[in-house]
Amino acid sequence: MIDEKEFIKQLLDPQTQNTAFQKLLSDYQRPLYSHIRNIVLNHDDADDVLQNTFIKVFQYLKNFKGESKLFSWMYRIATNEALTFLSQKAKLSGISSEDLQNKTIDNLKADLYFDGDEIQIKLQKAIVTLPEKQQLVFKMKYFEELKYEEIAEILGTSVGALKASYHHAVKKIELYVTSN
Repeated sequence: MIDEKEFIKQLLDPQTQNTAFQKLLSDYQRPLYSHIRNIVLNHDDADDVLQNTFIKVFQYLKNFKGESKLFSWMYRIATNEALTFLSQKAKLSGISSEDLQNKTIDNLKADLYFDGDEIQIKLQKAIVTLPEKQQLVFKMKYFEELKYEEIAEILGTSVGALKASYHHAVKKIELYVTSN
């Protein structure tokens, strides 16, 4: 595997750009889709957000300073794109983001790409009750099994704050699941 700086050079070089971008897609498409899907919940929406994410990555790669890993930078773009998408979708529907997420959860059973059971739906309903940052931290740690250091880099916060957010999220989810 070539080092990241060399890979970024290849992505920016018109001579090697297409091949490098194909590699970028093959390496990151699946994990970014999973990350986005955990946020937006709907398969079609996740596909749209993923496409927008890769467009932004391609568009802004020349501005990437290398202060974080490429992976973290792309995840941050994906996270922002997913949150913006949800916000815009809720606004267009004339409902709150939480109501939109609840509506999406109610439709999960009909989603061909969702293979969860009643427990998974209950977990998703519990997650929606959390503040946005706790939702993100919980989903990234629980579903994607990212390390706190990776999440800190993606969200631009401290590991200590993330551990506290995750702990509070778990307690709230446990309370929701046992009382509903």
